[in-house]
Amino acid sequence: MNRADLLAYLRGPRYAVEASVSAAGQPQAAIMGIAVGDEFEIVFDTLGSTRKMTNLRANPRIALAIGNLAAGDGRGVQVEGVADEPAGAELARVQELYFAKFPEGRVRLGWPGITFVRVRPSWLRYCDYRGAQPLILEYSSDELRALE
Repeated sequence: MNRADLLAYLRGPRYAVEASVSAAGQPQAAIMGIAVGDEFEIVFDTLGSTRKMTNLRANPRIALAIGNLAAGDGRGVQVEGVADEPAGAELARVQELYFAKFPEGRVRLGWPGITFVRVRPSWLRYCDYRGAQPLILEYSSDELRALE
């Protein structure tokens, strides 16, 4: 699988399941609308008062599961990475990335506490179970950067 194919797949689904862990060690998961940048960064918006943001501000490690719900599409991606809240020019850049996929997201800019989160993958696993044999590919952050 080349870089363009992997990015094309990641950019297809509109939603992912995000998982984080509370300070007490309790799991938390939510369905998030996502956009994916050229460097495999994943962007979503949320309110700063949510459990996920409380968790991520205390421990920025995050996992996401991305897949297509179409019948017969046995593909999916698991991502582990680190989340941050971009500011300044980087915030404007990731917002535009997000709004390209979710133009209606601009309305939420007026919401008190709206926050944009960027996830930089440290590990990514692509699985395709549509063939006679499964195709499972794993990438570190360095391998993703080098992928052509």
